[in-house]
Amino acid sequence: MAVGRIPSPRPVRPRVAIAGFAPQPGHQVVESGHRDDSKIALLKPRFLADCNVGRLARWLRALGYDASYHPRIGDAELVREAAAESRVLLTRDRDLTKRRVIQTGVVRAILIRDDEVTAQLRQVFAELGLELKEALTRCIECNSELQSRVPATVAERVPPYVRRTQSRYSECPDCGRIYWAGTHWQRMREVLAGL
Repeated sequence: MAVGRIPSPRPVRPRVAIAGFAPQPGHQVVESGHRDDSKIALLKPRFLADCNVGRLARWLRALGYDASYHPRIGDAELVREAAAESRVLLTRDRDLTKRRVIQTGVVRAILIRDDEVTAQLRQVFAELGLELKEALTRCIECNSELQSRVPATVAERVPPYVRRTQSRYSECPDCGRIYWAGTHWQRMREVLAGL
């Protein structure tokens, strides 16, 4: 069977489909230096906290940031997870930050300088230019995204005073914890005001 040439009335050019860019969860979009008018914004960073900054991970979760944390994990596994999931590694371990993958920038890491969690938050927010926009959207225990719940669906699972005073609730789909903006959130806001 022979393949012949088919005449075309005009030149055929490759076509490019026009579609919006929709980054998938876990992808990181970084602005390139090619054009000054680039419209690609940086995505919200995801974190991996070393065992020595567990409280920092809980605070980041409360502020809406994806902050993975394992209380018992070896350094090699920690670095592998940070690289595989494009997470910013948070640690107080100076030796860990001397690893080649961190030194060359393959894994981004922040060496946390202070013991006190408010100072740690201040450092992370300053170094990454973070903003307080999505607080109370993640479970502080298991890091899952919270889902809104109508009061009737959680009424039996919250204290009577909370039922009388609160009208907005969220629930963790994984561990089942119920959240509402009570006095704990007001205390957190006071801490955050000092950042």
